[in-house]
Order: sequence, then structure tokens, then C-alpha cells
Amino acid sequence: MAQLINSVTPLDEARDILKGLFDLKFTKAVEKETAPIYEHVKDLIPEIEWQFYAPLIRQINQLKREKDAVILAHNYQTPQIYHGVADVVGDSLQLAIEATKVSQSTIIQCGVHFMAETSKLLNPEKTVLIPDARAGCSLASSITAEDVMAMRAQYPGVPVVTYVNTSAEVKAVTDICCTSSNALDIVEGLDSDTIMMIPDQYLAQNTAKKTKKKIITWAGACEVHETFTAADIAELRESYPGAKIIAHPECPTEVIDACDFSGSTSGMINWVKTKKPKNVVMVTECSMSDNVAAETPGVQFLKGCNICPHMKRINLENILWSLHTGTEEVTVDPAIAEKARGAVERMIEFGKDKRAKRK
Repeated sequence: MAQLINSVTPLDEARDILKGLFDLKFTKAVEKETAPIYEHVKDLIPEIEWQFYAPLIRQINQLKREKDAVILAHNYQTPQIYHGVADVVGDSLQLAIEATKVSQSTIIQCGVHFMAETSKLLNPEKTVLIPDARAGCSLASSITAEDVMAMRAQYPGVPVVTYVNTSAEVKAVTDICCTSSNALDIVEGLDSDTIMMIPDQYLAQNTAKKTKKKIITWAGACEVHETFTAADIAELRESYPGAKIIAHPECPTEVIDACDFSGSTSGMINWVKTKKPKNVVMVTECSMSDNVAAETPGVQFLKGCNICPHMKRINLENILWSLHTGTEEVTVDPAIAEKARGAVERMIEFGKDKRAKRK
């Protein structure tokens, strides 16, 4: 079976077209133009690999300006994307907020499909592209709108807080969205002693330990984080004495209890930049620690991570192909979009209200 560059186009066919249209040779001019980027990531990307990436980075950065496009990249994207071509980087909440501020007519979402859907919800008039529509999410695929409606019937009147890692259809039948960075605040801010928090069972369980409210969960999980165990943390502590170990709240509670800190991707980044530990292990997706390492000199990042196969579907070649062809476009049924947009906007407004109260 032929390899594909996205969900429909053969890789060899796309490569032939790209080579015919763009100069993808590593020349002295390319080396010079991309040198500032490579200086930032040279400890993460071998020079021999950079000779392949650099021409793609140069062409992407030129073409996105010609196409009036902006590239949004999640923290789990590879360093060559995160540091090389992204205009906006962050976790799900940061990308959702920043998506509402961009002026360009086209958004290239370097992340997974629900993130591109969220950008489309918040920017219905813009073109939103994802370089590979096969970039899914185990959490998003773990629950349907019908599942949510069945839970509503079982627990009438109980508000539904839905993780942003879900489809637009699921968001459309929820009360408010959350991310790992604001889940507790949103749960605490709702006027109910009982909350349905879906679909990530571990985020819900870890949130439940911090609130007096009753949390009703769903049996979904992130395939990157659910496989970590307390035994893994014990092994890391034995291998790296004195290192700080921090984890994402999508990990099981036993993992969170065994770590020094837990937080969203942005929370983990801020913790490392503030605390500046000598050695740290990020128990999350592997590219994230690489990206933070490039921005945090003096901190030694030790490996204790898993790779997200969905995030890794996005690469420089299909970003360039996406820009060139205008594929793959993300659309949402207008009837679903209006309701789903409301749940996301309520999350964003909740954050604005909380910040205003602090002032």
C-alpha cells in the first residue's frame, strides 16, 4: 500500500510535485537564511537532518506570507516545526485563544483534528487547514454526542464540562469546555455540587481530588499519558537521583501522586522556567521536553516520555503541501458549529472574567 502525505495523496506523487515547484536543495543561501533557527535547535537536531529540514522551512516561511497564512503549532510538535515555522505555539487553551486574534485569512493547524475544528469554530469566516486529516486523538474518539446525551438522561440537570480534546459534535451538546490548565477553575465556578467531566477519566479524577464537588467521569484516556505508572516514576527516581519529575494531569492519579508537580503543558513549561531545576523529567509527550529544552538553558532534560503518533503525522513536507494545495480543509456543519462554539467561547470568557476579578 502506497504511503500518503495526508489522508488522500500518495507521498511519492506529492514529493515529485513539490520538488518540481520548489527549490528543496540545501544550498549556502538556505544554510545562511536558516542559521538563526538552527542555532536554537542544534542540540536537538543533527546537522545531517537539518540539511533536509532547512529548505522546507525556508519554503514554508516564504509561502505562508504569500498565501496570507498563519501556522499554529501545539507544544507536542517536533522542534523543526515548533521553532522553525510556527507563528503561534502553545497548549490547547492558548491556541484556542490565539486563534481568535489572528488576522490572516488562512490558519494552518499543526496539531490534531479537534484543534483544527476548534480554530474553525472560533473563525468561521477563515480557511482552516490541517496538513493531515488522519491526525486524530484517542480522547476525541472515545466519546460521541449520543454518549453525552445518554449521560444527560442518566443525570438530569447536572452540568457537563467537556475537555476541549473532543469533536465539535460532542462540544455542541455540552455546557462548557475546559482544558487541563483551567479544569479545576471551571468546575469550581459552576453553580452545582455535582459535575459531569468528560471524556478524560484521569483529568477528572485528578481534578476531583482538589474539589469538594462530586465528579462524574467517562472512561476515556489519552494514549500517551495513560500508560505511565507509579512504577515508572519509581524507576525514573532510581535512574535520575535528585531530578525533579513533573507530569501532565492526563496521567493516572498514582502517577501524579508520585511526581513533584503536575500541570497542563503550559503549566509544566512555566514551572520549569520559574523553578529552573538542575535536572527534570517531563512525563508527557517527547517533543515537548525537546521544545522547552531549547528555551531553557541550564536545565538538563532527562527522557521519560511517550510519543503521540497522531501529532507526528504532521511534518514539514505535508505543511508545505497543505500551503501549496489548500488541503486538507476543516469544515464544521453550521448547525453543530453554533452550539459547539458557545461551549468554547464560554470557556474563554470564563478565563477573562477570572482575570478581571483578580485586578
